[in-house]
Amino acid sequence: MKDFKGSSHRGQYHGNYADERIWDGARSSVDEDLECAVAMSLSEQDQKGKNVIDDDSQSEEDEHVSKAQLVEDEQLAKALQESYPLEEDEQLAKTLQESYPLEEDEQLAKTLQESYPFAEDEQLAKALQESSLLAKAIQESCFSEEDELLAKAIHESQLESPPQYGICASCNTEISPGKILRHMDAIWHAECFRCHACNLPIKDHEFSTSGKHRFHKSCRKKLHSPICDVCKNFIPKNSAGLIECRERPFWKQQFCPSHEHDRTPLCCSCERMETRDRKYLLLDDGRKLCLECLDSAVMDTNECQPLYIEIQNFYEGLHMKVEQKIPMLLVQRQALNVAMDGEKNGHHHMRETRGLCLSEEQTVTTISRGPRMADNQFIDMITEPRRLIRSCEVTAILVLYGLPRLLTGSILAHEMMHAWLRLKGYPNLSPEVEEGICQVLAHMWMESEILSASGSDVASSSSSLSPSSSSSSKKGKRSEFEKKLGEFFKHQIETDETSAYGDGFRKGNKAVVKYGLETTLKHIQMTKNFPY
Repeated sequence: MKDFKGSSHRGQYHGNYADERIWDGARSSVDEDLECAVAMSLSEQDQKGKNVIDDDSQSEEDEHVSKAQLVEDEQLAKALQESYPLEEDEQLAKTLQESYPLEEDEQLAKTLQESYPFAEDEQLAKALQESSLLAKAIQESCFSEEDELLAKAIHESQLESPPQYGICASCNTEISPGKILRHMDAIWHAECFRCHACNLPIKDHEFSTSGKHRFHKSCRKKLHSPICDVCKNFIPKNSAGLIECRERPFWKQQFCPSHEHDRTPLCCSCERMETRDRKYLLLDDGRKLCLECLDSAVMDTNECQPLYIEIQNFYEGLHMKVEQKIPMLLVQRQALNVAMDGEKNGHHHMRETRGLCLSEEQTVTTISRGPRMADNQFIDMITEPRRLIRSCEVTAILVLYGLPRLLTGSILAHEMMHAWLRLKGYPNLSPEVEEGICQVLAHMWMESEILSASGSDVASSSSSLSPSSSSSSKKGKRSEFEKKLGEFFKHQIETDETSAYGDGFRKGNKAVVKYGLETTLKHIQMTKNFPY
């Protein structure tokens, strides 16, 4: 009994040589035919070998049987080849490969050759080897070009449609197959990867990060490289590689250092710089005025008279009524400078004089009718000379024209205090004391205007205004800019750095807050100084 390897299905052969053949084991039709043929051939050879040993007389008969068996094997192989058309070659190749692995076939052939060193055995081994080579050739021929294209398509489809990737770092929802972004050690929906500054999706290949935030490069530059409010360009770096930025006080207007020296105009009221995209109006005396300040500007003497009456009422509410009728005139800058040169008394320590309390007889050119606007400048202003005659210690109060109502009123309140001091017998005061207490009254009036505009009844921290004084200063509805402008003028008084106007105001205001206005004024009259 012999066990045969080379098939995935194992079995045993029983019987006496070629008489009766029974094969046990599960097998396919192809395996049965092929394995039966091999078994018959081997059994005949086995019988033949035994006959040679036992009886030499049977050699010729066995040789005849062996040749007949070879012919039968060849016919069987041909029949098998014809019974399986080309379209079934792939299945046959697979079956042959599983039934007869190449390595096992070679081992079987070698074993048979060593066991049966006869010519017939060599032919049989050669036949088996050729059959395995045929199976290999059939298998290789089955992998067509279409199969390669199909395999490639399957591979690419797996790359294009990946499985679930996880959770978006922005919206915390699941990311399904599709277009995703991998940045900053996280994954994102394309529409969720947005700029922290403008909140638009970042589609550029290059972007900037700051901490956990992401930006378009242009947005980050705007944040960290400020834009000049004057020329609208990025403020450049200096020779040391640092951004050197200038800023207007209070308004936070940022600008390039070069604009401090290139004669960029300032508004004569709010002191903001003129921008390249919004030009200021040119007054006839060379000053420039922004459009926002123009809205409430006082342009001639007649227009200013109601405001002058409001200031007089404000003083009366403080029990500081001025009995004398003091003329008030609006003038141009040149006329104010001429009047200042002819004044023997008075203290003028501001960067630009905007008001003046005269005590000398003079002839002053005043504006009787304000100008009209044409081509971004004012024209057709009407002026006339006015002879001032001294009837008391004060001959007139002069104020620069073209300034907003709040600034004009603040200047009037300041100059009115100069007049009150001279009329009430406060001679020869130091600049710090006289200008300081005048600034305190200007600041008090500005506070009353700001409070009345906001509808607040809260009293000023540096004054004790009567209800009539605060209500008398109202003049229509204020714009948001005018409210902001009032805060700016108040801020200017509080932060002035000059000795007379700045230090004088802070000392005088401290004394008024501590002792009250009336007590402070009495102390000044007696000591010519602020109380401490």
